[in-house]
Amino acid sequence: MKKTALLKKTTAAFVPTLMAASLSLAAMPALSADYDFNIVHLSNTSDEDYDGAVVLKDYVEAHSNGRIHVNIYSGGQLCGNPTECIEALQANLIQVFNTTTGGLSNVFPEIQALDIPYIFPTDRVAECALNNEMLVGPIRKELLDRTGTMRLMTIGNTGGWRNFATTNKLIKTPADVKGLKIRTINSPIQMQLVKAMGGSPTAVPWPEVYTSLATGLVEGTKNGITDIMGMKFNEHIKYMTLDGHGYMASMWWMNNDSLKDMPEDLQHIMMDGFDALREVTTVMPKRRQIEAYNEFKASGGTVYAPTAEEKAQFQEAAKPVRDWFVNEYGAKWVETTESAVKSCEASINEAYMAQN
Repeated sequence: MKKTALLKKTTAAFVPTLMAASLSLAAMPALSADYDFNIVHLSNTSDEDYDGAVVLKDYVEAHSNGRIHVNIYSGGQLCGNPTECIEALQANLIQVFNTTTGGLSNVFPEIQALDIPYIFPTDRVAECALNNEMLVGPIRKELLDRTGTMRLMTIGNTGGWRNFATTNKLIKTPADVKGLKIRTINSPIQMQLVKAMGGSPTAVPWPEVYTSLATGLVEGTKNGITDIMGMKFNEHIKYMTLDGHGYMASMWWMNNDSLKDMPEDLQHIMMDGFDALREVTTVMPKRRQIEAYNEFKASGGTVYAPTAEEKAQFQEAAKPVRDWFVNEYGAKWVETTESAVKSCEASINEAYMAQN
């Protein structure tokens, strides 16, 4: 595929501002470092994205004997949204950035295959599939072919699983979603899921979700429990249904030139550092959600785990979303993801059998 320049014309204010910031940073590198990198993530410092960035920084600085130095910028300090940050990454103004599937959809809409409802059945299968080269390799190649600059380094997690959370009605089956105004991100596949269950999808920007829940503009949302508690949505949300329709994958990207400009030994250290980052970002959401669920219940919230029969109803109701995706984008990426899932399920089953 011919490389396509996806770096859009940026606003007159954005590039000069970011360049000025980058130049000021470049003026103050670590004295002994041969390579100085800026990592940007849009979350705050209490998020697993930050934890992962800290582990990456510590790993590569220690194992490179100080030849690599890493700066971490949280909460949109150098760029304020995924589009800006991807542009900055492609221009090598920042060197590392992470996105969700939604954040990447303008560049690579087919990546939403990872958001097909219920495509990942468990944490173990999801983590295996998203660390499996039969899936990660093609994604890495596709983005390099399309952009020439964005290299996928690893896929972790950010926020656990998406579940239905509502203000005034407990959802036990898909039929309970009918007629509810559910907040989604501005993502076609997220909206299609709500529509498939008879609900009314309403795209609301993240900073406006709290107010939208308070005023009744929306009656529910699709988020992980740590995000709900971190944003105090529990002041309005009273019900949480653990349907687990989406594993919140976090893809970590590096500017390809920045990686390849280093000698091979440092490239390997960088790759190992991203593997350490992946381990942290998949573990921390599990730990944090324990406290978050306890806090949600203590604040008067109800957590409901669907039965196997009810879970099957959710999966059946969501099947039109897969059909919609294939009609829009083709079957390639869905089938690639499903193949990785099946491979992981088989290897996990073998591990079960080996312990019998």
